[in-house]
Amino acid sequence: MLSSLPILLPDLEREVGKPPMLRVGSTVDPRSWAAEQRETLRAIVTGHGSVLIRGLEVHDAAEVGAVLEGLGLAPMAEKEAFALRQTYFDGIYSSVKWPPNQPMCMHHELSYTLEFPGLMLFACLAAPAEGGATAVADSAAVLDALPAALTDRFGREGWLLTRSYNDEIGASLDQAFGTEDREAIERYCRANAIEFAWQSDGGLHTRQRRSAVVRHPSSGRQCWFNQIAFLNEWTMAPEVREYLIDEYGPDGLPFNTRYGNGDPITEDVVQLLNEVYEANTARRPWQAGDLLIVDNVRTAHSREPFKGTRDVVVALADPIRLAACSPSVEVTLS
Repeated sequence: MLSSLPILLPDLEREVGKPPMLRVGSTVDPRSWAAEQRETLRAIVTGHGSVLIRGLEVHDAAEVGAVLEGLGLAPMAEKEAFALRQTYFDGIYSSVKWPPNQPMCMHHELSYTLEFPGLMLFACLAAPAEGGATAVADSAAVLDALPAALTDRFGREGWLLTRSYNDEIGASLDQAFGTEDREAIERYCRANAIEFAWQSDGGLHTRQRRSAVVRHPSSGRQCWFNQIAFLNEWTMAPEVREYLIDEYGPDGLPFNTRYGNGDPITEDVVQLLNEVYEANTARRPWQAGDLLIVDNVRTAHSREPFKGTRDVVVALADPIRLAACSPSVEVTLS
């Protein structure tokens, strides 16, 4: 993980409600600059959870890969994807294909897996005409702001992700597992503590229980680390939720979240989670060439609705095993 050395650059811009920002000259080579500033950038992200770099002028996915290399970070392939992405290079993808008029609320990338990125890089190649910020929220502050009774319950029980795979909605089996071979998918599920059941129509239904609260592997601080609100039915646009339930039934949604014991999560709880996230959100509008580095355990991120063309490249890096984060819920492998 990132170094804990408390370094602050004199020109690191700090404003309330905005992530820290570092301005650099556009004439520098992205890879060389990242290599020279490696320890400083790691320390900033450790201290603040994220940093926006402006002026580096990253132009394409190859330059994102060069920055990743300069930072000395290992790319991580995405597994168990919930939506379609374009793959540019190992660990480097397009942003998720998601309707531009609908938000992607706060979440931690792949927090439902047993291995997830410790660090994420977002590079804006084309900024939208309006909206579309990749906002961030401090997960430790979110945990502190939530009602103790709610976080205690999720701490004890964890959270449950249910998924339904078919040929019509959501990620396909091949997109999520990298194969359509049943035996290979079953092996993956057993190795990753995922309950599975094949449906009569050839679809697949899965359930996996994960910790909602973990400890940061470097600082040891407790963090609200999950995708409970983002992947819950009550975060969907009402018309989308109603259509999917009418078409596939309440248990056939492409994804949904529950309490760890299987109880449904009510709309008011999801609303509360999103309100607390918003109260702790920091955002800066994208400019073309911007690079945002995010500690995926310490910091949640979102994508806000937008108008116009938005092209953001995402890199997953520095993989961390859930077991290294002191999970509160035991994971039993088959």
